[in-house]
Amino acid sequence: MKSDRICAACGAPFTPLLHIPHQRFCSAKACQRARRRAWQHQRMRVDPDYRENQIRAQASWRARHPDYWRHYRETHPGYRDRNCTMQRRRNAQRTASAVANMDVWPAHRPLASGFYILRNAVEAGVAKMNAWTVHIAVLSEPRPVPA
Repeated sequence: MKSDRICAACGAPFTPLLHIPHQRFCSAKACQRARRRAWQHQRMRVDPDYRENQIRAQASWRARHPDYWRHYRETHPGYRDRNCTMQRRRNAQRTASAVANMDVWPAHRPLASGFYILRNAVEAGVAKMNAWTVHIAVLSEPRPVPA
């Protein structure tokens, strides 16, 4: 008979099944869910094909269920209220001063035609990591405003 082991999820001792020699999780539902979640997390980290397929499947599901989150928020007011409260806390903790990137365009040079990185800025003026590459074509130089 196999000796008892400690479950990797809940820490409780369990007797492994005979046909699963390297069993690390007990058979409790929560522990099996944790095992599957760990497997998927590891697979997403190391398998680019699996990751790409998951992204495609999730996008397909979202396209088939466009109103899911709106309906969920309507039918779960506790979730919505908690989310609003947490967002207010995050907004309050955000610094009031705008953060500038070190390669911000200097004001004294006129804008030239070319390719630029465009970043989305939130209401606090903080630039995000997501960026688009855009092409800007200058059609005419800005004229100084008469004083």
